[in-house]
Amino acid sequence: MRAAVLVDVGRIEVRDVPRADPEPHEVVVRVKAVGLCGTDLHIVSGEANYSRDAAGRARPLREYPQILGHEIAGVVEGVGARVRDLVVGERVIVDQGRTCVSEARHPLCEYCTTGDSHQCEHYREHGITGLPGGFAEFVTVPAANVVSLRSPLPFDHAALAEPLGCVLHATEMTMRAPARYPIDRRAATVLVCGAGPAGLLFVQYLRTVVGFDGLLLVSEPNAMKRALAERFGAEVLDPSHGALEEEVAERTNGRRIELLIDASGAGAVFTAIPGLIRKQATVLLYGHGHGGVDLSVLNQVQFLEPTIVAPAGASGGHGADGRPVTYDKALRLIESGRIDVAPLITHRYGSLDDVPKAFAGEHRSPGYVKGVVLLSS
Repeated sequence: MRAAVLVDVGRIEVRDVPRADPEPHEVVVRVKAVGLCGTDLHIVSGEANYSRDAAGRARPLREYPQILGHEIAGVVEGVGARVRDLVVGERVIVDQGRTCVSEARHPLCEYCTTGDSHQCEHYREHGITGLPGGFAEFVTVPAANVVSLRSPLPFDHAALAEPLGCVLHATEMTMRAPARYPIDRRAATVLVCGAGPAGLLFVQYLRTVVGFDGLLLVSEPNAMKRALAERFGAEVLDPSHGALEEEVAERTNGRRIELLIDASGAGAVFTAIPGLIRKQATVLLYGHGHGGVDLSVLNQVQFLEPTIVAPAGASGGHGADGRPVTYDKALRLIESGRIDVAPLITHRYGSLDDVPKAFAGEHRSPGYVKGVVLLSS
């Protein structure tokens, strides 16, 4: 099969690679759409490498090339001998994480037992930790890792169930945290830093699903993204003016923020946090990256005694049917129209041959929010 392979930092080649036949508990999915995630961008640029050896050391790309892509939608192409609840031709999304549940391992590890499947003791991810991902014609995954569509939802929209699932998991973790200002009861003001895909999904989820009706601010330097945040129910701030702390104080009558969601991954956010939050506020660290600052910026944050929540992925365990609960919830929200992902997709790439172009810098253009690679084969 053909795949776009990351062979070195910043270097992607489209080449023929072996296609894995399904084990008895697995299915082969013909990939139809793959979203481009910030994690992919960090791996391609060399800022991150999550493919590790037994000692935790990063495996160099030149020796261990990777097929990225973990926001996957497609069609079942083949099923293993023990798979009874899926058929060839079924339209599905993919949970990229292999866990005790999806591998039918017994006994379950402590994390899978409690529904925290993204922290499975044996966790591995297609498209992130070295397992082949969705920038290929096919991907072979456990049958328990796919969730069937119930509607004619376009594949590019369905692929965004993965990032929405991460937002669901992050919000649920925040609501469970023993915080002074629970978002569903005492938090009067929320600030989302960054109006990329995650930030815009947070805004929609808070307004539409959680039902948060307090002051919801979004800090974003890009005018187009600010307009989308306003469309989804937020009041917007432009941090490029250099007076974010003063604007937040003014909008909140000096009270400042009870919940800050960093959806940007920008290191400068850590520097600004002490001037943005109320004492004992909650800080949700969603974005990754945070380059450009050293840990000393946390000194002033710690003095304020915030509750810090640091979620990862789309944990939530598996339902009675063995399917990942959070992915199912996310997909149904998109299918029902309660979460609108269409405005987020600004760039579409029509084949695997376009994948190198997709990572060549277009994500830095002012009109870019989210890119999706579409495969017509």
